[in-house]
Amino acid sequence: MGTAMPFDAGATLMSRTAAAVETAGLTLRDRYAPHARGVSRNEVVDEIHANDDAVLDVLREPLLRARRGSRWAEDELAGGALPVGEWWVVDPAEGNINHVHALPEWAVTATLVRDNRPVLTVVHLPLTGDTYTAVAGGGARLNGLPLKVSAKTDLGAALVGTGQARPGEGERTFRRIGDSVTAMLVHGLVVHVSVPATMQLIHVAAGRTDAFWQFSDVRSGLVAGALLVSEAGGAVTDLAGEPWTAGSRDFLAAAPGIHAAALEVLAPIA
Repeated sequence: MGTAMPFDAGATLMSRTAAAVETAGLTLRDRYAPHARGVSRNEVVDEIHANDDAVLDVLREPLLRARRGSRWAEDELAGGALPVGEWWVVDPAEGNINHVHALPEWAVTATLVRDNRPVLTVVHLPLTGDTYTAVAGGGARLNGLPLKVSAKTDLGAALVGTGQARPGEGERTFRRIGDSVTAMLVHGLVVHVSVPATMQLIHVAAGRTDAFWQFSDVRSGLVAGALLVSEAGGAVTDLAGEPWTAGSRDFLAAAPGIHAAALEVLAPIA
């Protein structure tokens, strides 16, 4: 993944984006409970929608004001290429399913996508107060400090991860996930299977884990992490080894020293 030239975000756009995301994070944190909410599927889905609606109410307008002329990608579970131009791809509760089950792995994300490539992102973790940021050509940071991907060169020593993008994926996708986990259990060291994607990708960007792959094109779960990993020095491609964009059908982000080996394992399954 990459851009033709660095993105000139300016300090004002980044500061406004971070402020909007962090303010939205307070809303999501206030809705967090130390017990699971909802028993039936319908109750769980209702809680998820309520989280989304509450956070979007405080997030949407500040972001659109921060970047005049930008547009809003409405469906957070959508995939495929966006029309030309600048779009906000936002997940108001990335890891919403974890939030409503009283698990701590969730965040608020906002990413500006220009011509199907992420150029600016903010990922805020309200429970810890941590904020991950990246600008195309300007590096990736955690609370202002630079991030760097893992230096590993041996897939056999790697901690890698995957997960599903949305409930109700097709059976073929589920089988590919299962086959890929088996293959990586054979060739890697440890495989972490969890949701959401962004919470795994921040660890790849920070060098805590070594690779993440996904058989899906859900934009909102990938654009933020793709930019963070790329700007932290990682390799971000599809499973054919081509540069990843929002229009790609699958995804691999890895430390450069193990990317080729991971691709060799995963490409036949894709």
